Amino acid sequence: MDNQNILETVVKAADDRRANNIDVLNIEELSVMGRYFVIMDASSERQVKAISEHIVDQLEEKQVHILHVEGKDKPNWILIDLGDVIIHIFKTETREFYNLEKLWADGVQVDISKWITEE
Repeated sequence: MDNQNILETVVKAADDRRANNIDVLNIEELSVMGRYFVIMDASSERQVKAISEHIVDQLEEKQVHILHVEGKDKPNWILIDLGDVIIHIFKTETREFYNLEKLWADGVQVDISKWITEE
């Protein structure tokens, strides 16, 4: 599965579980860590965990190899590493504190409007 299909799967799965403020940044010119960051938040640890579990389920269903999942024990920030795509699911206050978007401000914003539902 190519990166665009993986990104679409991740964004749709996050949107299914009502993740807030989903952003996708192309960081391939800035880092050797990966090509894309997917960043989102939720208002509670329970929702952070539910979002991460749904994303993992959807990726496994499509046979996407997950390298590592970090933070499941205390879900203020769960990171799912797919290699080229790195997913960050934050509790809202934690996202505000770390402000990854500011740290990676030179990343290119990816248009995900066609993958999320309008409210």
